[in-house]
Amino acid sequence: MGFVNNIGKYHLGKTIGEGTFAKVKLAVDSNNASYVAVKIIDKQMVVESNLKYQVVREIKTMKILNHPNIVRIHEVIGTKRKIYIVMEYVSGGQLSDKLSYSQKLKESEARKMFQQLIDAVDYCHNRGVFHRDLKPENLLLDSKGNMKVSDFGLSALRKHGDVLTTACGSPCYVAPELLANKGYDGAAADVWSCGVILFELLSGYLPFDDRNLVVLYKKICAAEYTFPLWFTESQKKLISRILDPNPKRRITIAEMIEDEWFQTDYVPSFGYECDEKIYLDDVNAAFDVIEDDAAETKMPKPSSFINAFKLIAMSHDLDLSGLFQEQEDKKETTRLGSKHTVNETIKKIEAAALDLSLTVERMNNFRVIEVAPTNCVVEISKSAGELRLFSEFCKSLSTTLTEKSNTSFQVLDSEAPSIIDNNNQETIRSEKQIDREKNELGGYSSS
Repeated sequence: MGFVNNIGKYHLGKTIGEGTFAKVKLAVDSNNASYVAVKIIDKQMVVESNLKYQVVREIKTMKILNHPNIVRIHEVIGTKRKIYIVMEYVSGGQLSDKLSYSQKLKESEARKMFQQLIDAVDYCHNRGVFHRDLKPENLLLDSKGNMKVSDFGLSALRKHGDVLTTACGSPCYVAPELLANKGYDGAAADVWSCGVILFELLSGYLPFDDRNLVVLYKKICAAEYTFPLWFTESQKKLISRILDPNPKRRITIAEMIEDEWFQTDYVPSFGYECDEKIYLDDVNAAFDVIEDDAAETKMPKPSSFINAFKLIAMSHDLDLSGLFQEQEDKKETTRLGSKHTVNETIKKIEAAALDLSLTVERMNNFRVIEVAPTNCVVEISKSAGELRLFSEFCKSLSTTLTEKSNTSFQVLDSEAPSIIDNNNQETIRSEKQIDREKNELGGYSSS
């Protein structure tokens, strides 16, 4: 579906980002010829997926933030069918892109970026905003190399001292206390993620990384990492205080700013106060007719759960499923072709799940369908866990099942294998799998 060339005073140009149900286009403000980025969201999808509150919350969070190191939302425009979110255009791309070709950065450059990150995060915390998904993919660079924090889809608005319970974040950057499925301090969790980013800026690789999520999380919880030989003592000291697995002992931002290494060439950046009511006027207006639109056009609900990533993510690995706990019990079902017998297929499913500390249970609606003497189709449903985790598991399993076998392929009615995490009966949800893990099971989030 194409989009109109103009919306309000903005002339829309090429697409610079695209998700399943949203596009981001480069646009020009006709009043001053400046570039902006416009995210275009299908309003009907918001209604049908019951995501209005989540979309408003992300917009609200970004509207109340006004800091030179945070991507700004300028305005929100609503039409009968679309929501246009007009944002600051950041031309330098993601920090992750820079790291992919630059490897580790020079100390001075890494320190400057880290200082800007901490200033932005400190500003957010003082406004009661906790990002909860800080990583290079969500950090943008402008034409001068200055860092800007983006993607507040997993953020939480809380008062200082409030305990958060929804665990979310990207696997390699998540704080250990989130893996314990207990309440946690959002500020301390963000600080941990900043420490992982600092380590990566200075070393060129992650302190915690493993293709097996179980092993990865064990390393995180034990703070099991090794400094490169070129790290200085002052760098080691600061990172060690940040990557303390005990959030009560972990260094705070106030203490971090006083650190000797951090203070070198430090030029603080300051944000501004925002009038939340005024800045939310256009957000509310954009949704004024959304219910009426839904009443006028009755559309069948999608057969599978649609998480917020499919709706509004500009980045391919942004997963907002941690915000939608009410969707948790909905099941996702998929069919996989297999070049093995039924018995062999079931064994391969069980072996693949066991390898990742998952459990396969046979449920009542299982179907294995015979399509040829040497092929079958197995239907698998998710009884617990996050859609992204389930999808990535099925993707990996599909490769295994389509490897040629010398035995026949059949289908029969039985009970559907259901994927459950062994180590944690709470939900395990993918919070955005990073590129380096996209062929493995990715992400963590539980509520």
